[in-house]
Amino acid sequence: MTLQTVILAAGMGSRLGRSLPKPLTELSDGRTIMRQQHDNIRAAFGDNARITTVVGYRAETVVEAFPDVDYVYNERYDQTNTSKSLLRALQATGRGGVLWMNGDVVFDPRILGRAIELIERKQSFVTVNTAKVSDEEVKYTVTAEGFINALSKTVRGGIGEAVGINYISAADKRAFMAQLGRVDDQDYFERGLELAIAENGLLLEPLDISDLYAVEVDFAEDLERANLYV
Repeated sequence: MTLQTVILAAGMGSRLGRSLPKPLTELSDGRTIMRQQHDNIRAAFGDNARITTVVGYRAETVVEAFPDVDYVYNERYDQTNTSKSLLRALQATGRGGVLWMNGDVVFDPRILGRAIELIERKQSFVTVNTAKVSDEEVKYTVTAEGFINALSKTVRGGIGEAVGINYISAADKRAFMAQLGRVDDQDYFERGLELAIAENGLLLEPLDISDLYAVEVDFAEDLERANLYV
């Protein structure tokens, strides 16, 4: 299966307190976060999967570590959020659907295996964890039909958290990109999804991976938790 994937790795990741970009943080098994992501992508989709990485802060260190993938540079990495980094990547990926992930997510490789069925039927989705709902995380609610209708850190009555691994189908891509272009520089990409749902009728399915691990590494305690799984 050939698939276009995007890794968002432009940010400074200052909360973790490391000098290198956060995706280059080493895990207890000797791999970096980004190496684990590459390994998971290859395991699910094969060596033909195309990986595009958005870089910004200390971009050269990421390029040196992974010279054999495609890159998009966000020179405004210190002034913009994931919405604008993702927009740049989507503009570079042609017309097809795209799987993307935040560059600081350490996750069970079986998550991508579970996603294949949705990708094959061209269904846009976000992966979610219904086991916990933290105030600081991106939360979601669903419609009566089971599709997502709200997705942000300020959602009230959230039924779970977004994990940071997502897919936009070719049919939904143009509308999503237009909304990413509209949102504020400091908005997360989830704001673009919310607008596409409200204004373009995007049907975004939640893919429940609550039984599998996925840790977004923001702080030292997150890294400790991720290292319990790898």
